[in-house]
Amino acid sequence: MDKYKVLIGLEMHCEISETNSKVFSSASNSYSEIANTNIRPIDMAFPGTLPVLNMEAVKKSLMASIILNCQQPEHIYFERKNYYYPDLPKGYQITQETKPAPIGIYGELKYECNGEEKIARINNIHLEEDAASTDHYPSFSTIDYNRAGVPLLELVTYPDFHSADEAVSFLETMRSIYQYANISEADSKKGQIRCDVNVSIMDIDKDETLEENWGTKVEIKNVNSFGGVRDAINYEIKRQIELKEDNMYDDMEQQTRRWDEESATTIYMRSKVDAIDYKYFVEPNIPKYKLEKSLIEEVRSLIPKLASERKDTYINEYGLSNYDATILVKEKSISDYFEDTIKAGAEPKLASNWITSIILGHLNKNSLEITDLYVTPTMLKDLIDLVNTNTISSKQAKEVLYESLESNKTPTDIVKEKGMKQIGGEDEILKVVLEVLEEHPESINQYKSGRNNIVDFLVGQVMKKTRGQANPAMTMNLFIKEIEKR
Repeated sequence: MDKYKVLIGLEMHCEISETNSKVFSSASNSYSEIANTNIRPIDMAFPGTLPVLNMEAVKKSLMASIILNCQQPEHIYFERKNYYYPDLPKGYQITQETKPAPIGIYGELKYECNGEEKIARINNIHLEEDAASTDHYPSFSTIDYNRAGVPLLELVTYPDFHSADEAVSFLETMRSIYQYANISEADSKKGQIRCDVNVSIMDIDKDETLEENWGTKVEIKNVNSFGGVRDAINYEIKRQIELKEDNMYDDMEQQTRRWDEESATTIYMRSKVDAIDYKYFVEPNIPKYKLEKSLIEEVRSLIPKLASERKDTYINEYGLSNYDATILVKEKSISDYFEDTIKAGAEPKLASNWITSIILGHLNKNSLEITDLYVTPTMLKDLIDLVNTNTISSKQAKEVLYESLESNKTPTDIVKEKGMKQIGGEDEILKVVLEVLEEHPESINQYKSGRNNIVDFLVGQVMKKTRGQANPAMTMNLFIKEIEKR
């Protein structure tokens, strides 16, 4: 690997899910597991139907273009991309390609990979309609037209990535942008994100800015998860290096492969010596649309705080660590939950501690989304208040939160039902402290001889006797005072 440089380019397809209807159809743009329910005659290419452009989809596309620092065209055109496939009912796809330019060209995106800032150049981003989806079975196939006509953003990068880590970090950043900007749910489980990956290798000492130095490009089609992207890239790098080492790489043809999850390999599909001629021509049923500067500025003003901006706020205003802030902003729903907890009145650092430890651990263990959680931000704030007012100890609070997550009871109700109340009075705790010292007189000499951690053991004995209700900090201080007096 030290002898070679990897060049990776990405084509990321993401469905725009935050519109009421499809891009050229009045059918509902919503996810449904019931096939062929969100359809209209135009989605199935019935004769006499005409497309009508959804301006909300245009605005969402324009927002993505602005965020990616792209150039926007003066006019929006749509074109027909002509090819036959069973799940493409019209025999062509309405898309953007050449005239005069897509919704955004020549942008760039800063992203972070393994703690290092990187920049990826964007060739273009364009708006098109998605195809229907085909499911294949041993003796037949079915077509679901729910997806036909769903607005789809295709993002094409330059080959600026040099590892699977960089490619996946970029994709995660883009998914975050789509989610935070309310462009898409970007949920791969709903089939809203798909990727084509282009991989080639070249000698490390050659200049990658000169295209003639690039190796033979291999395209991997329709990878449906970021984990799949990572594995497909790593496999393909290994395969191409082996060909290079065996002096067979230069004879390899440009080709399209697919990622097979079962065998964890890429599988040859077809050669791709030249670009396919899709015979693009301007879609005659959709007039060109002038992009007024006022519309661009209106959309720019609607861009909300993205993950990077929220992260800066968490670190610089709330005093969180880079690690915790990164975890909190990775998913918009998690970040929203955190911010709602603060709005309810919780101190940011405490809210972060509870969310990043217990709540996210519970979600990961049970494969849940935070929207599935019974414990609301207000409930979490109430639990934090119980600790802050010394009503219960932090140890008790953890037990309460775990039970609340499992039983769907509010933390305050659990505290009431179990009669939990932290013992905070010095006199009450001192009685138990003296009792424990009488039971363990050797601990006094051990502490005085330098074994300071014996106090932790003694505190543990008090917690046992009080069923976790004694204030731990007060208990420790009382032990130290009593031992040092003797």
